[in-house]
Amino acid sequence: MIEFDHVSKTYKDGTKAVKDFSLQINEGELFTLIGPSGCGKTTTMKMINRLVKPTDGTIKIADKKISDYDMHQLRWNIGYVLQQIALFPHMTIEENISIVPEMKKWKKDEIKERIKVLLDMVGLDPKQFMNRMPHELSGGQQQRIGVVRALAADPDIILMDEPFSALDPISREQLQKDIQALQKKIQKTIVFVTHDMDEALAISDRICLMKEGEIIQVGTPKQLILHPENEFARTFIGDKRSPWQESVETLLVHNESRTNDREGVEKEAITIAHDQAVVEAVKLFEDNNTELLRVVKGEQTIGEISYRDILRFLRKHIKLENGVMK
Repeated sequence: MIEFDHVSKTYKDGTKAVKDFSLQINEGELFTLIGPSGCGKTTTMKMINRLVKPTDGTIKIADKKISDYDMHQLRWNIGYVLQQIALFPHMTIEENISIVPEMKKWKKDEIKERIKVLLDMVGLDPKQFMNRMPHELSGGQQQRIGVVRALAADPDIILMDEPFSALDPISREQLQKDIQALQKKIQKTIVFVTHDMDEALAISDRICLMKEGEIIQVGTPKQLILHPENEFARTFIGDKRSPWQESVETLLVHNESRTNDREGVEKEAITIAHDQAVVEAVKLFEDNNTELLRVVKGEQTIGEISYRDILRFLRKHIKLENGVMK
């Protein structure tokens, strides 16, 4: 759907904001660009709708170079949601949402019906909100209107530049859930920019982690958590791994008496590699009806674990919600 081919952006002062950037964003996915301030994530997003012109390389949408599109047609087919919602204060909510559909010469009754459908989708009653003014809405409600306005003309692509960062934590978390639910219904290609890894992990199909204008890693949230590319990725992502995905060697660290008592480990015991996940150990216990697993590193036995060791470890590290392990 969106393809970057060796794209770079260098400003007049010599600042290299984006360096040799190549990737493909698939149709219908929620793709997040993330990284520290100054990493080039917003510049990368702005090149999609030609708010920023690349210095080198090409960007394509639907196999066509963006430079070959009419500027207005390109932008009309790309919704844009900003941190600062920028609703026109002198216009009603209905008038704010109608702007792009009117530019595209939609009929008035079609526009009105579209607005009603979209307001319902984001949990705002059309009867209550269409005739209100922006100042009569809360921050969370205004941001929902910003999303609706971006969707109003039914674009194929939505760009979202840190849209929730100015909101309070409760509103922010709710809007993240709303975006996920909305995406399941509309199936648009969404490019989302954030500096918040928790937010990226919560909403994204795939994530591109950037640093100093370069791609560090691209993958699903699970891939980034379990297989960080390097120390920067590991540090930026933080310790997000589920206890189920921790290595069995971690259990040995929590049980030094077993770790040091290597001579007492039965040679006939079923073995498990030190770097296999806790969840794999559970499967071995269940499939083999055994009391102990021998933990090996290469050809060397480094300790043993029991099913009870796993239960103790999980009790310490797994969050309970309503009595259910998460």
